[in-house]
Amino acid sequence: MKKSIYSILTVSFLFSFQLSAQINEEDVLFVKNIYNTSLTESTCYEWLHYLTKEIGGRLAGSPESMAAVSYTKQMLDSLPLSTTRLEECEVPHWTRGIKEEVRIVQSKTYGTEVLDALALGNTVGTGPLGLTAKVIEVQSLDEVRELGRKVEGKIVFFNRPMDPTAIRTFEAYGGAVDQRVFGASVAAEYGAVAILVRSLTTKNDDHPHTGTCAYKEGIKKIPALAISTNSANLLSRLLTQDEIEVYVRNTSHMLDKKMSYNVIGEIKGSEYPDEIILVGGHLDSWDVGEGAHDDGAGCVQAMQVLQTLKRLNYQPKRTIRCVLFMNEENGLGGGLAYAKRSDEKNEFHLAAIESDAGGFSPRGFSCDADAKVFNELFKSFYDFSPILEPYGIYFTKGGSGADISPLKSQKGLLIGLRPDSQRYFDYHHTSTDTFEAVNKRELELGAAAMTSIVYLIDRYGL
Repeated sequence: MKKSIYSILTVSFLFSFQLSAQINEEDVLFVKNIYNTSLTESTCYEWLHYLTKEIGGRLAGSPESMAAVSYTKQMLDSLPLSTTRLEECEVPHWTRGIKEEVRIVQSKTYGTEVLDALALGNTVGTGPLGLTAKVIEVQSLDEVRELGRKVEGKIVFFNRPMDPTAIRTFEAYGGAVDQRVFGASVAAEYGAVAILVRSLTTKNDDHPHTGTCAYKEGIKKIPALAISTNSANLLSRLLTQDEIEVYVRNTSHMLDKKMSYNVIGEIKGSEYPDEIILVGGHLDSWDVGEGAHDDGAGCVQAMQVLQTLKRLNYQPKRTIRCVLFMNEENGLGGGLAYAKRSDEKNEFHLAAIESDAGGFSPRGFSCDADAKVFNELFKSFYDFSPILEPYGIYFTKGGSGADISPLKSQKGLLIGLRPDSQRYFDYHHTSTDTFEAVNKRELELGAAAMTSIVYLIDRYGL
């Protein structure tokens, strides 16, 4: 047993030593310059300030989303780049309407109480008079199916929390988000009149979280609203004591689809211009906050990659393209349109890197690709690791980003920036996702990490 452990440690040490020996000092110095420039000369924080404070929430189809398109196109034009352009994409146009109202109106033990609430994206409204119904609490979609017609005429309250034991909070989010996305249609199938959903965060507070819901074709659409975790805890506690009736009112509705745009800027490659390395984020956000972490941070980090490379007078071998996608939040219109046009032009994305996990301190990158090519592409990162290790950057297998996922069929490597995720869902889809929630240094470190991996992929390929 001791011999086996010794052998493993020896092989590990020799492997690490071999990698260290392969490190090119020129690369070490250039990556150091990337970080120095990003931390002292970057403009991403100023760009984020304008995007959040002067424009604000940027729901697809809204005037604010178009203002963001215009602003970021102007900023990319100013760098300057080889080319900049706008790319059309059709997007849904949903409007929240007047402020939502959710309150307990009948409780033998408690009386009336206002619950903090937000309508979920794409939901229908209750009508101007609202609706009142008894509430039934469930933990899952399957529980609704088991209850069947017992939910008829009732408001179904989905109260499954994010798993607090999941160290990576995106895993916890993935384990709870189905009730928000599909809960309305499942409940409506059995006659429910509306749903309330516990906000998706591990934090107990009074800030409800919006987010998209999706209706199943052929099933009646019913109103869907999220309530804050504190309101959810209160409602759940009261439901153990007696029957509760809740009044719900929202005037949300869907308008006609609109034409919007992805914003694109690129530096043309000098040796392999047909091999594209994409960096991007999504320009749209929900309407209740300023879209700072989700995903203003990712957009300005992607723009910063190009600015930093220009400032260092780096001429890439491959084409470095920044894409600011529209409509990730409630339809993925921009990502789908981009991939469709790219496929029609027979483009090849050697790598696509998306930042859509907040502007917190970067921890590394997770990677995905077609199963036939993944191992071959990913093994290059074993050589890159020693160069980025001093900056606390790791590489792992996993997901990438929603907007770049339609590019998977091109058989390049899809990469997601992975910042520290512990506080992300405190702000995600809320009114508190503002400029003040983003730390300048953390934002710049994320941009530096993205620029570094772009540099290494461009220099050595995959």
